[in-house]
Amino acid sequence: MKKSMILTSAIFAALLVVLIGGYSLLRGSSSAPAIGSTAPDFTLSSQEGQPVTLSSLKGQWVVLYFYPKDFTSGCTMEAHNFQRDLAEYQRRRAVILGVSVQDEKTHKEFCTKEGLNFKLLADTKKEVSKKYDAIMNLGVTKLSARHTFLIDPKGEVRKVWLDVDVKKHSEEILAALDEFQKSDAPR
Repeated sequence: MKKSMILTSAIFAALLVVLIGGYSLLRGSSSAPAIGSTAPDFTLSSQEGQPVTLSSLKGQWVVLYFYPKDFTSGCTMEAHNFQRDLAEYQRRRAVILGVSVQDEKTHKEFCTKEGLNFKLLADTKKEVSKKYDAIMNLGVTKLSARHTFLIDPKGEVRKVWLDVDVKKHSEEILAALDEFQKSDAPR
């Protein structure tokens, strides 16, 4: 009886370690750019094949969201919600940039099929996803993890989302923008 209890406890402990480790691996980040730090600069090609450089967007808020894969249900819902709220982002002087490890052609097809009018950037070398610690290692492949960074007009990271609920994420970002813009307003 004691041996089976010890064996059961050992199996449970091992399973717990695997689950926690697997969650951390899938979630990606433990060393994402910190709030208050300068957002790591990059240049990536958009779905139109045009280069987009983060530092060229200074003076505007940037919603930099990483997502796993075009044409999947969660990523499509997240993109649709950003598109639905695009006028609200523009009213707040915010640019939306989506990043995944897929190429420009796939992003263009996704934007066309889903009616998306914001930039999707191709991180085919996975360098930007790594800079932002937004990479998932699935063994046979690596994908961008679903993380979002709200970057202020000075280029500083103001808020980070590492656990994203795609259904309400756009609303959460808009609320954070309102809060920051209100507190940053001259008095």
